[in-house]
Amino acid sequence: MIVYQDQLTGDELLSDSFPYKEIENEMLWEVEGKWIVQGAVDVDIGANPSAEGGEEDECVEEEAVKVVDIVDTFRLQEQPPFDKKQFITYMKRYIKLLTPKLDEEKQEVFKKHIPEATKFLLSKINDLQFFVGEGMHDDAALVFAYYKEGATDPTFIYIAYGLKEVKC
Repeated sequence: MIVYQDQLTGDELLSDSFPYKEIENEMLWEVEGKWIVQGAVDVDIGANPSAEGGEEDECVEEEAVKVVDIVDTFRLQEQPPFDKKQFITYMKRYIKLLTPKLDEEKQEVFKKHIPEATKFLLSKINDLQFFVGEGMHDDAALVFAYYKEGATDPTFIYIAYGLKEVKC
């Protein structure tokens, strides 16, 4: 299994069990999330508790909860939304912190294509949800989520060069 960690914080953000599609000159990864139900499942096995000496209310009460698989699996923490100015400030700082972590070849490609990827994200700024990894570090990579037109499940966007591949 391959886990993708945030280059700057080491937080786990994704794994190879969630296929991605490269977009915006391979700067961004798009991953489809899914709403799932967690918690108790009421299974009727046909038994009659009162006939067997039990009472009707004997079952364990546990609420089922709907969660997004990626958010739940990697314990992503939702952040307040950014406006355009805050987002640009964040991206400038993030690029400055991430660039030295990349090898020379990747640095050149990253510097060349990250402005277009940033414009792509800016074009969706009002529709995005923002998440960080479990550690909630100030320097953490953001994970973005939005709903494509007509979709009931969110699509997540990762900055590809901000992820480090780790084999487990």
